[in-house]
Amino acid sequence: MVHVEVQGVGYEVNISLNTYSQIQDKDQGLLHTYLQVREDAHVLYGFYDLAEKQLFMQLIGVTGIGAGTARMMLSSQQPEEITRAIVQGEVKLLERIKGIGKKTAERIVLELKDKLAKAASTTNFSAGISNSLGQDALNALIALGIARSVAEPVVKKVLSADPSASLESLIKKSLQSI
Repeated sequence: MVHVEVQGVGYEVNISLNTYSQIQDKDQGLLHTYLQVREDAHVLYGFYDLAEKQLFMQLIGVTGIGAGTARMMLSSQQPEEITRAIVQGEVKLLERIKGIGKKTAERIVLELKDKLAKAASTTNFSAGISNSLGQDALNALIALGIARSVAEPVVKKVLSADPSASLESLIKKSLQSI
């Protein structure tokens, strides 16, 4: 949770860990917000980028997924990873997220697969790393349990320093840089 001041008024805004990692060093900036109006409270959710907010909105539209669970999902994985898992029907990947069981993961895939597939066809999942060698190294680091937000800049840095590196060398150098 962060506190946002707007013209002298402070607001508590719930954010994901992904958003936190993007804004932690900033004094000013723009958050895309969603106001959830409930009978007992008005709750603000903030997102660093519009793609994360749009996925949040899709997720809370699924039966059984509340705002807290959607925020937990966005804290556990990057929006692109969640979208890819849904589009490709990777129920097991979704089940690894705290609070998501098998039935809920299957429901998410069932309700959002077609909606997200249309949007995903126009979006490049790996916009940050353009070549397959870099993408393979990134996937290997993620499989080792390293967060995408940590691994991606390291792979880019190592790849730019040594563009002719082998996959094995790229992974080793990236692990040493983390």
